[in-house]
Amino acid sequence: MNPAGAESTASNLDLSGIKRGPIVAALVIGAFVAILNETLLNIAFPDLMIEFAVSPATIQWLSTAYMLVIGILVPVTALLQLWFTTRQMFLSAMILFLVGTVICGIAPSFEMLLIGRIIQALGTGLMLPVMMNTILAIYPPEQRGGAMGMIGLVIMFGPAIGPTLAGLLIEQLDWRWLFYSVIPLAAFSIIFAFAYLKNVSELTRPKVDILSILLSTIGFGGLVYSFSKSGEVGWHEQEVYLALIAGIIGLLLFVWRQLVVKEPILDLRAFKFPMFSLVTILMLVMMMTLFSTMIIMPLYLQNVLLMSAFAAGLTMMPGGIVNGIMAPVSGKLFDKFGPRVLVIPGLILIVLSVWLFTGITSEWSRGHVIAVNIIMMVGISLVMMPAQTTALNQLPRSLYPHGTAIMNTLQQVAGAIGTALFISVMTSGTKEYLGGVDNPAAPTPQDIVQATVAGMDDAFTLAFIISIAALVIGFFIKPTKAPEEQAKQAA
Repeated sequence: MNPAGAESTASNLDLSGIKRGPIVAALVIGAFVAILNETLLNIAFPDLMIEFAVSPATIQWLSTAYMLVIGILVPVTALLQLWFTTRQMFLSAMILFLVGTVICGIAPSFEMLLIGRIIQALGTGLMLPVMMNTILAIYPPEQRGGAMGMIGLVIMFGPAIGPTLAGLLIEQLDWRWLFYSVIPLAAFSIIFAFAYLKNVSELTRPKVDILSILLSTIGFGGLVYSFSKSGEVGWHEQEVYLALIAGIIGLLLFVWRQLVVKEPILDLRAFKFPMFSLVTILMLVMMMTLFSTMIIMPLYLQNVLLMSAFAAGLTMMPGGIVNGIMAPVSGKLFDKFGPRVLVIPGLILIVLSVWLFTGITSEWSRGHVIAVNIIMMVGISLVMMPAQTTALNQLPRSLYPHGTAIMNTLQQVAGAIGTALFISVMTSGTKEYLGGVDNPAAPTPQDIVQATVAGMDDAFTLAFIISIAALVIGFFIKPTKAPEEQAKQAA
């Protein structure tokens, strides 16, 4: 791709008179629907195993396939956004998501449910990069913090209410209502976007490099699949390490291809901008730390404190709500004060909360869990969107689609790695503890509970070390300006 040419083309797009409010509203509604649905289903796995008479290994494909499709699709969205308009991309994404949701709701078999889930993932994978790229296109750098904060509110509010809502629906109705309840919201999002969403990007229609798409699919797909599957079956399985090897080789060849081809589908020159590279590393570390809580805490609440799924969801909800409320606040503060006054205190709060989690016992009260979780969620709200906005602000306009695709892709990979890493550490710690009890062959229920807590403590200890690394990285973050802004100031 020719960045200079793309830059010139993009500069001819006059967005000065565009109404931003309806555009952001359309994006927010669509994002909320997709992210809410992503967090609804896991709590229904026990019911689905009974309904379709499948094993835990089989039912996990509803989650693994979802992550796999998004991990494969997101890198290609940088190319798609240069071929199709904002309206075409977003409406296609939401229509795919709606079709997938309907299929899931009426699925007569597990295979049909899985197909519906894959179609949903296609919609979600298309939508998330489009949403971030649109915000970058319609807001000047000095106002992006507040806009990204609104997106952050939606991204965190969905997971906050998802498990609680899912628990309520399953207790009162059945699992199909997890999809039925989303259908009206998805339909409304399509109608609203059709009426109000405008095109905000220029189309350059670069040459499509099929080999790059194939290598991207093998590389990112292999990595996401291997780490996702390893958390379920372990690294000793042949399919896991073969997928990892294929993923690494595919990714290396993909990177080489992007550096030598004239029109790359994912322009890796974004990494020439130091703050983008630094924040990308920070986001990888942050996502892994976040997953320590997202994965382990529900297991702790249900398996150690013996809460129902609904009660566990209620316990996790205050932290998510506080995070959602803080997201737009931190966005406004970012616009006013820049990233450092938010990111460093936020990382300190995250380190503190994970350190508190390392003292986890089977005697913790619900209030204790809520308090520590809120500290972590406040910290995350001060870091996530301000850091990402700082990184993307440094890129020239021609690299916006590539920057958002890179960041979203690597977060999916980090999510898969975090899941596998913390589950494996927790499992290993649990087994080690059980090996030292009085009767390892027949441990008592109390032994099992204490072993589970010991494994979780090991996982949180690792998360604490990772969070310290994030804090160190955070001290190097500073305000950024895009080349266009620097050129204006020089003139």
